[in-house]
Amino acid sequence: MQIKPIKTEQDYQAALSQLETLWDAQEGTDEFDQLDVLATLIEAYERKHHQIEAPDPVQAILFRMEQEGLTPSDMTKYLGNKSKVSEVLNYKRALSITMIRKLATGLDIDPAILINNYQLNTSVRL
Repeated sequence: MQIKPIKTEQDYQAALSQLETLWDAQEGTDEFDQLDVLATLIEAYERKHHQIEAPDPVQAILFRMEQEGLTPSDMTKYLGNKSKVSEVLNYKRALSITMIRKLATGLDIDPAILINNYQLNTSVRL
């Protein structure tokens, strides 16, 4: 099998197909080396052409809550009282450093995601 640079989407799709055929290669074999090189090429292409935006911090929290079956009441130990939880989850209050630390440790959310800027909804409803 000849491995070549991935320059187009067609090359990318072909590389993914090749990767699939090599997936169960045993370490120490030529096939495994091909798998390793191909995976590196695919990763480089994806980083350049298929970037996935990180979720905003609130979306990351909501996703983790859904994964863990947590309710807003469960979030008080990370965000403070029920009012603060509601404000954070409804984009009315920014996360504090203390909240970020607690969420990162307690819910295993990457702090790099939690410190990202996001738009607060500061409009006042009467």
